[in-house]
This record gives sequence, C-alpha cells and structure tokens, in this order.
Amino acid sequence: MASNAPVGKPTDMSAPHMPKVAGIDATVPGPPHTTAPLPGVPAAAPPSDAVPPPGALIQDRLAAWVSDLTTLHELTERLIRTSSLDEALREALGAGAALVGARRGMAVLEPADGLGPAATIGLGLAHADLGTIETVPRGATSYGRLLDGLPDSGRPGHVPDPIAIRDMRTEEGLDPRHREVAARLGYAASYALPLATEEAGRLGAAVWLYDEPAEPTDRQRHLIGLYGRFATEHLARLLQVERARVQISTVAEELLPSRLPRVPGVQLAARHSTGALGGGDWYDALPLPDGALGLAVGSVSGTGPSALAAMGRLRASLRAYAVMEGEDPVAVLSDLELLLRLTEPARSATALFAYAEPAQRRIVLAGAGHAPPLVVGDRRTEFVETSLSAPLGMLSCWEAPSLELSPAPGETVLLYTDGLLRRTGDAMDRAFARLHAAAASVPKADRGDPGAVADHVLRTLLPEGLDPAVDGEDVVLLAARFE
Repeated sequence: MASNAPVGKPTDMSAPHMPKVAGIDATVPGPPHTTAPLPGVPAAAPPSDAVPPPGALIQDRLAAWVSDLTTLHELTERLIRTSSLDEALREALGAGAALVGARRGMAVLEPADGLGPAATIGLGLAHADLGTIETVPRGATSYGRLLDGLPDSGRPGHVPDPIAIRDMRTEEGLDPRHREVAARLGYAASYALPLATEEAGRLGAAVWLYDEPAEPTDRQRHLIGLYGRFATEHLARLLQVERARVQISTVAEELLPSRLPRVPGVQLAARHSTGALGGGDWYDALPLPDGALGLAVGSVSGTGPSALAAMGRLRASLRAYAVMEGEDPVAVLSDLELLLRLTEPARSATALFAYAEPAQRRIVLAGAGHAPPLVVGDRRTEFVETSLSAPLGMLSCWEAPSLELSPAPGETVLLYTDGLLRRTGDAMDRAFARLHAAAASVPKADRGDPGAVADHVLRTLLPEGLDPAVDGEDVVLLAARFE
C-alpha cells in the first residue's frame, strides 16, 4: 500500500482511522506476541537510524492481523474436533497457554446452575500440584474470584473481566497462603479468564501461570478473549450432550434390575453400558417357582427415550410371561411376539429367554433373532447352536424350537446383546471370533467368579473401551456360573 505522506517525513499513524479487519479490532496494538514488561522497566529503544519506509507500518499491521486470523482459525478448528468435555478443556487450556505466552495453567469446570458436571484439569501441573493450589482459600485465588467472588457471576448476560496478577511477590492484597503456594510451585504471575458468555452464562474459569513476573500484552488479551468466547460456546454444547447422556443412562439403569437374585446352585453377574444416544438393550434375571431361574437378554430397535420406554415395556411383559409359563421358553417368546406385533407394529426386537434349573444344571432356551450364548469352562469354550429365527415383530407368526443345555460344574454361560459385537468395530464374523478368543483366554483363577469372567471378556474384546465411532450401541453381558 502507498502512503500519502510526503517522502522524508514520518508517517502519522494516529490521525487516520484504521479499518476493522475480519473481526480483529483495529484499535488493538499489533504484535509482538510476548509478555509485556512490568511498569517501570524501560523498553529497548529502536535504533536511531531505523526509520520505516512509507506504508511499512500499515503493511506490518495487516500482516499481523492475517497471522492472528490464521492462528485463531487453526486453534478453533482443533477445538471443534473435540467430542468430550475433558478433551475440550485440555485443548482450550493448551491453546490459551500458547496465546498468552504461558507454560502452565489449570481449568475449572463448574457451571453456575449447579447441575454439574464439575472438573479440574491442569497443564504442566501434576495432580499433587493441583491439590496444593486448592489449599489456597478459594476467594483468594483469581479463578476463585471469577467463580464465586463477583456479583451475578453466574447470571447469563454478565461476563466478569479477566484478572491479571503481574507479580506474586509485590501484588497488593494477596493472601499469604497464595504467595507461599506460588513460591513452592515456582510461578510468579497469573492470568485468569472466565469461561462465560452472555448466552451460556458462567461455565468455569481458566488460569495460566507465568514463570516470571509478566502479563499478556493488549494484543494477547484480545486474542484470548476471542478464543475464550468460542471455547465457552463449544463447552456449553458439549455440556448439554453430556447431561443428556447421563440422564439417558440413569433412566436405562432404573429400568434394569437393581440387583441380581440369589438362587442356590448358580452365581450371577451383569455388565451394562448405555451408548451415547441411549439404546434399548436390556437383561433380566428373576427367580421362578421350584428353585428355577429365568435369564433373559434382548434389544429393542431404535435409540433415545422412545427406545428406552419400549425396552421397559418389553422387559416387564417378558417377566409376566416368564412367571406364568417360564418352563416353556418358546411360549414366552411367542406371547411376546404377539404383544409386540399388536401394540407396537412399527418396532422390532430381539430376545433370548432361558429357563434354568440350577440344582439339575439344566437350561432350556429359545431365541428370536438373537446372538447365541457362549459356554466357558475348563474343558470347552463354545457357542450354543440355537435355531435361526427372525426378530420379534417381523413375522406374522413366530415360533422356533427350543433347545436344552447341560452346563458342567464350574462352567459359565454368557448371554449378551449384539451391541457387544458391534462396539468392536469389526465385521460380525470377526467379532464372533474375537469374542470366542476372549472367553477362551479367561485365566483359570478367574473362572470361579462370573464377574471376573465378564470383566476379562470386556477388557480383552474392547481393550480401548467402547468404539466411539459406533453410536447408539449399548453393551450388555450377563454371566451365569453353575456350581
């Protein structure tokens, strides 16, 4: 760009109004991206012969704005790819440290509505360091004042200002304990930013720690302010998702047995995990007359609250049919098929019901479109060959023959839902092979405990936990060890 100032005269940068470029405030000074010197410390003077050419300052300013925009774009792109609150907090904390020129920091998630969840994470700080910082009276810390000490700090529309402590040794009004902790951990200054916006309200606060007395420059404050507002909005969205997931998980757990029954001759253990969208997988174990036991697992099509409600209705109906005619699993599933077809014609489900007599170590079972049980013992690990059948609700008349199984003493029968297989991310044939291998590898010392058997299978089959790429799939595993 050319300047209209006469050659040989310094360009007056204060007279013309600088335009606002792509959201960056033109009145904010340009880089350097370094911490500002403390008041009273003279800045290095430029060489007397360093006279910038006409227009050079404007070009430098525009280049700085472009650089800032590129930096913010890259950081926000990385943040938007995070899918959990913990991951997003860590990403925001690290990005903020780069923007303000700090090496360490901590973030506190504490929504003002008090509904949680709450979390504290650190950057460059060990767990013990975070504990040491928390020994400082909360109202004496900068992040504590942002969370608690400011009037209406939790009210939507009110966003408290950041708090900068430039020198822990000389700042007036600091709590002695705060100075002591700072000296112990080796930080000399801090900059605290509220995680709050007018729309989201207050979600928490972040504080970055400097090794030497310093504070962010005006430019750095501007950039971290822009980034902080975006990070808060992203955290607010993830907070809503997490709360919905917790609510769905709570409802699902309430619809499942609160405890497993104790029946002589058999030990029971169950493992259940609800998917992010809330699937309709379920299990049940209920004592029946004459020392018998009913075992069931199933899955309702769909996800979300409607699937949970359908799952609750289906499980309650199966319990009623099992009490009336549990010794005949085919009759139980036939009644369930008729009920589902008449009351919920648009929905399908799979189910497996087993009538067990632990004293005789005898099981009679039938399945409707469900995966076969797996028997695990010292002498064998094999799938039970159940008859092929369509899921419930997909035939005008359903009926498949039952089969009888006699587990040996010490053998464990595993009932599970398809979600366990799908969560591996593999094709079904490979998932079945992996499940078989996981069950076969149960250590001999663990085979006396059905809970240990279930835990080993889950750890081996899903070593990194549930595959996040498979949405909406619950995991159900019901283990019955016969004595």
